[in-house]
Amino acid sequence: MQVDKTTLHDLAIFHRDEAQSLFQHLNYTTSIGGREWLHHLLAHPYSDLAKIEQTQATIQLIIEKEAQWPAIITNGTIMVVQKFFESGVEDLPKNPSSIGAYLYKVTHSADYSLLKFSTIQFIHFFAGLQQLLTHFDDEKTPPLLQAFIDQIKSLTARPIIKTMMQWPAGKPLSTADNLAFGYYILHQFKQQTLQLVDIFHKLDAYKSMAVATTKLRLSFPKISKTGYPFIEGKKLYHPLLHKAVAYDVTLNQEGNFLFLTGANMAGKSTFIKAVGVSVYLAHTGMGVPAENLSCSLFDGLLSNIQVEDNISKGESYFYNEVQRIKKTIEKINDGRNWLILIDELFKGTNVEDAMKCSTAVIEGLRKMTNTLFILSTHLYEIGEGLKQYSNIRFNYFETDTANGQLLFSYQLKEGISNDRLGYLILKREGVVDMLEGL
Repeated sequence: MQVDKTTLHDLAIFHRDEAQSLFQHLNYTTSIGGREWLHHLLAHPYSDLAKIEQTQATIQLIIEKEAQWPAIITNGTIMVVQKFFESGVEDLPKNPSSIGAYLYKVTHSADYSLLKFSTIQFIHFFAGLQQLLTHFDDEKTPPLLQAFIDQIKSLTARPIIKTMMQWPAGKPLSTADNLAFGYYILHQFKQQTLQLVDIFHKLDAYKSMAVATTKLRLSFPKISKTGYPFIEGKKLYHPLLHKAVAYDVTLNQEGNFLFLTGANMAGKSTFIKAVGVSVYLAHTGMGVPAENLSCSLFDGLLSNIQVEDNISKGESYFYNEVQRIKKTIEKINDGRNWLILIDELFKGTNVEDAMKCSTAVIEGLRKMTNTLFILSTHLYEIGEGLKQYSNIRFNYFETDTANGQLLFSYQLKEGISNDRLGYLILKREGVVDMLEGL
């Protein structure tokens, strides 16, 4: 699925602030390499339904067999395994006798101590891989996961590695064992070891997706490859909120354009981002923050939420808004399925211009039946003129007042808001009193 940097930023898929980063919220990896692969998987949502379904099946099987996952492989184990090939251990004998092994231990005490510690970590690593083979190599394993299992089987088929994989827990290694294992790994198994580490990193990323799906109580969506776009979500919410309000949302060919209104802080931006995040995660193969979600396979997702001016280029906020809309039209005019999210269109110009520009854009975009649109605005006045178009749906977030206080229900209702609460917020925050006291 096509996305761009602006969309990744708008939806906070990755964010410098961990509290605002969806990636950090989903990161349960146990290795540095696993974290990097999880980042890769979340940065590249699929446009291929088969890949999405294979990922879903892989995550579901890992959830089912989470208790059998090899906890013996830690990030420390991985680091020791990787660093061993850079350790500079010297003059390891190939097939030492008992006396030769003892002499090496005495004359190369520092190297031997490092070798002994490393060999134990290799045994832990190989034992963990054996657990994966034991519990995941069967007819239930989906092809995506089975491919990794087959690679592990092929790479570890050598007798000496099999011996290490099946080494009894707690059984001490003799000096000769340490030297024989160390020599073989260092001189004949380096590339294979690094390949196995890479495979484990990838599996660690999928394990993280499984843990996140369980811990956050995400549900697996049903994605359909259709000639038209649709979203049918029940109790969909934003995963970064501790007490999130859930929404029901329906968009399809008959109503592919959602015109969203409501006061500041009423929930418009959160709703837009919640829909975007759910569709995005669905296309990575993960579970989504909703009780149920069915949607079409989307070819692309673009947002226009946090447009910024560019001082260095002398570009105004409004100019960049226009450019973002222009680029969006150029991309989605290809007959494929798109989801477009627009929050507060044309904030960078005066109200009269904004109304005229917004009406022109909405009347043009709503013709594109291959695309779903969610657009929020404060320009309630233009809503009446848009009611002539049957494919535009109108929803708003209700706001009430009591004793000068704002009350937000965060409930999505049918219709167009007419709330005018800016001055009330200014007064509630004491700004009016401060100004009067100047």
